[in-house]
Amino acid sequence: MDPRPPKFDVRHLDLWYGQTQALKDVSFSIDPNTITALIGPSGCGKSTFLRVLDRMNDLIEGVRVEGSVLYDGEDIFGDRDVIELRKRVGMVFQKPNPFPMSIWDNIAYGPRVHGVKDKKALSDLVERSLVQAALFDEVKDRLHKPALGLSGGQQQRLCIARVLAVEPDVLLMDEPTSALDPISTAKIETLLDELKRRYTIVIVTHNMQQAGRVSDRTGFFLHGELVEYAPTRDIFFNPRDERTENYISGRFG
Repeated sequence: MDPRPPKFDVRHLDLWYGQTQALKDVSFSIDPNTITALIGPSGCGKSTFLRVLDRMNDLIEGVRVEGSVLYDGEDIFGDRDVIELRKRVGMVFQKPNPFPMSIWDNIAYGPRVHGVKDKKALSDLVERSLVQAALFDEVKDRLHKPALGLSGGQQQRLCIARVLAVEPDVLLMDEPTSALDPISTAKIETLLDELKRRYTIVIVTHNMQQAGRVSDRTGFFLHGELVEYAPTRDIFFNPRDERTENYISGRFG
C-alpha cells in the first residue's frame, strides 16, 4: 500500500454532453507513480474520463460536470489555473501530431510558451526530454530537420518528449499505440515502465494485452459507469463483476 496520498481522488463524478450522460457516479483514486489502464468498449466513457483530468472537456460546448476530482488534494474544478493544470497534467493523443517544424522546435515549443528563453536551458531540456522518451540516440544528428520526416513510432515518442519538456507530473495517454506497428508499440510499452518512476500515468487502451502488460491497476468502464477497478492481475484473472469477466473473455465489446 502506497503511504502517500493519491495523485487523483475522484468522487461521485457525473458528466453530461447536453442531455446525454456520459459518466455516471464514477469514484476511485489513482496512486502516484503507477500506470492505470482504462478499458471498455467504444463509447463507454473512458476517453471522456481521461479528458476530465486535464479539463479538456471544458473546450466542448454544453458539457456539465458534477462531483469532485482532487489532484494532489485540490479540486481541479475549484479556483484553479487551467493552463497550469494542463502543464502539470500532459496529454498524448491517439495519432502522433508533431508540429510542422523541426524536431528541436517541437520539443522547445512548450517551454518557450511557459517563459523559458535561454538557448542553453532550452537545449538541455530538449536533450533530456528526448532521452527520457528513448528517442535521442535515433534523432541526435537531425534535431533541426522536420519532425514530420520521422516514422510513426518516432513521431509518437517525439510527442511524448514534447509533453515531458514542460516538466509535468502526470501523463495522460489516449490509445497512444493504436496507430503504431508492433515494434514501435513495444518500444513505447518499455518506455512507460521507465517513465512511471517519475510520473503518474493514465492510459486508455482497447488492447487488453497491453493493459495486462503495462498497468498496475485497471478500470473497466461500461455505459459511463466504472464497473470495476482493481489491481490489473485481479481484473484479468479474478474479476468480481460478471460484466468484467464477459468483456475480458470476449463475450461482448
